[in-house]
Amino acid sequence: MTNTEELTLLRHTVSTLAYRASKVLRDFPDTAAAQRIAPDSRTPLEIVSHLGDLMRWAESLAHGESRWDPRPASEWSVACEDFFTGLAALDSALAAADPRARAPGQIFQGPIADALTHVGQLALLRGAAGSAVRPESYARAGIQIGRVGREQPPPSAEFDGDASRRAPKAG
Repeated sequence: MTNTEELTLLRHTVSTLAYRASKVLRDFPDTAAAQRIAPDSRTPLEIVSHLGDLMRWAESLAHGESRWDPRPASEWSVACEDFFTGLAALDSALAAADPRARAPGQIFQGPIADALTHVGQLALLRGAAGSAVRPESYARAGIQIGRVGREQPPPSAEFDGDASRRAPKAG
């Protein structure tokens, strides 16, 4: 795989992260944002705030640096805006293909993989708060390279239930 192909795949991954995060964060229950499920766990607000930190780190890697700049947010809307602003800055940096950039695989394995994990945690916490994210066939989602904002296309193939469970046999 060439560096250009790796960058294209990484940008697609960033757009996938934006799509999935947008779905999880849309209509997140206000009452759940500050809930802590265990004494040492992060709240959803702290997780979203951390997502913004990860995007700033990823952008710095895309410029050939490695800066960790945590900025804890105290409001849900601020944390979400910071995250999506960071996604846009990262995508722009990747599109510019700075020759000093760290390898796409390094950017993926660090901040991007961590962010995907945290979006999954947010989905789980949202479900625990009684507002589960509706499943969909993500392979059919309208994900496009460069579309990294909070506004994403509506889901095209949502369904009810759990795709990993066998349907009961008809009697």
